Amino acid sequence: MMKNSRTLPLGFRRLTGIALTVAGIAMAPVSHAELRFEISGVGASQIPVAIASFPGEEGAPQQITNIIRADLTRSGVFKLIDNSDSLSDSSAINYNDWKGRGANALAVGSVQRLADGRFDVRYRLFDTIKASQLSALSFGSQPQLIRLTAHKIADDIYEKLTGIPGIFSTRIAYVTRSGKEYRLEVADADGEGVQVALRSNEPIISPAWSPDGGKVAYVSFEAKKPVIYIQNLVTRQRTLVANFKGSNSAPAWAPDGSRLAVALTRDGLTQVYIINADGSGLRRLTNTAGIDTEPRFSPDGNYIYFTSDRSGGPQIYKVSPNGGEAQRVTFGGSYNISPRISPDGKTLAFISRREGKFQLYALDLTNGQEQRLSDTVKDESPSFSPNGKYIMYATESGRRGSLAIVSTDGRIKQRLTTQVGDVREPTWGPFMK
Repeated sequence: MMKNSRTLPLGFRRLTGIALTVAGIAMAPVSHAELRFEISGVGASQIPVAIASFPGEEGAPQQITNIIRADLTRSGVFKLIDNSDSLSDSSAINYNDWKGRGANALAVGSVQRLADGRFDVRYRLFDTIKASQLSALSFGSQPQLIRLTAHKIADDIYEKLTGIPGIFSTRIAYVTRSGKEYRLEVADADGEGVQVALRSNEPIISPAWSPDGGKVAYVSFEAKKPVIYIQNLVTRQRTLVANFKGSNSAPAWAPDGSRLAVALTRDGLTQVYIINADGSGLRRLTNTAGIDTEPRFSPDGNYIYFTSDRSGGPQIYKVSPNGGEAQRVTFGGSYNISPRISPDGKTLAFISRREGKFQLYALDLTNGQEQRLSDTVKDESPSFSPNGKYIMYATESGRRGSLAIVSTDGRIKQRLTTQVGDVREPTWGPFMK
C-alpha cells in the first residue's frame, strides 16, 4: 500500500512534503499513455480561434493540428471554430471570410519530410480582426519530437493571444502503483508520452523537479526507510542526498538548484534542514519542540514555507533560509498543510481540512483572501504550472488515486484518470529552456 501520511504523527498526511529534449531523456518508454483527460468548465471569456489542417501532416508520425486543437481546448481559454480547411503557411488569407466565421485568430502551417528523415514544420498565426500576422515559426523536427513541436506551436498560440506563456510543452512527474510495483513516471503535460524514470517494489514519494528540469529529487523506501535521492533524467545517474538516522523526507529545490530544503528526524522530532544538492553542507533551519516539515522555497528564494504544529495544529509558516523567527501564514481553519507558492510569489496553494474534507485552497498573499478550488474531498500534493495559471493535485476516489488540474480562478477543471493502478504525488516541471 502506498505510504499515506494520514497515519503519521499529528495526522500530517505526508511526512514530507529541458535545453533538454525529450529525445535526450533516458528512460524506459511506456507503450501507451495511461492518463486520460476529462475536462469541465471554461474560462470567463473564450478566444475564438481556427486551426486549419497543415498540408503534409498526414505523412508525420502524429497529426500536429489534432494535438494543437486538443491543447487549446483543454486550457479552457479558447473556443475552437469548426472548419475542414487545409491551409499552408504560404496560402493567401481571406481575413473577412474567417472573421465572418467567428474566428478572431487563424493558425495555418505545413509539414514536409526532409531528405535526412526530419520534418520541416512551418506555422503562422494571424489576427483576423486586425488583418495582420501575429507570429511565424519553423522547426526541423525529428520524427520522435513531432508531438513536442505541436505542443510548442500551441504554446506560441496561447502566448500570442493571452500574453501568458503556454505550458503545453512542459512535463509532469508522478508516482503510480500497480500491484506491488511503484513507478516514478514522467509525461507530457497532457498525460501522453509516458516514460518510467524508476521502478521499485518499495514506495516512492515526494518527487520534485530541479529548476532546470534535468533532475528529479524524491524519497525512496528501498532501504526500508525514507531516503532522499536525486536522479538525472538524461543519464539515469542517482545521487544519494540524505540518508541520516531516522526519516529523510520532503526534498524541495532552491531556485538556483544548488541546495534543497529537507525534513529530517536525525535529531529527534521532524525539523527543516538545508543541504547542498551533492549531499554536503547540512544545516539545521528550524529548532522547535513541534514537528516542522514539508519545506518549500519561495520563487525568489527569500523564504522557506513549511508546515508546523507549533501552534497546536498543523499550520503553514515561513522563515528566511538564513534562519530567524518564523511567521505564521495561514489562519483560516485548524488544519492547513502542503504549502506551494505560485511562480510570481503572490499565491499560496495548500490543503485544508474543513468539515472533514481535505480540499485544495488558494490564499492571496497580497490581501489574505482565501478561495477553495476543488470539489473533491481527499486532495493532496498541489503543484503550480510554471506559468502559474493552473494547479495540479492528487485526489482519491474509491481508495484509488487520480490527478486533477484546476485553474487558479477555479473555473476550469481537468481530471486525469488512469486505466489501471493508482496515481499520486504529482509535480509540474519547469519551462523547457
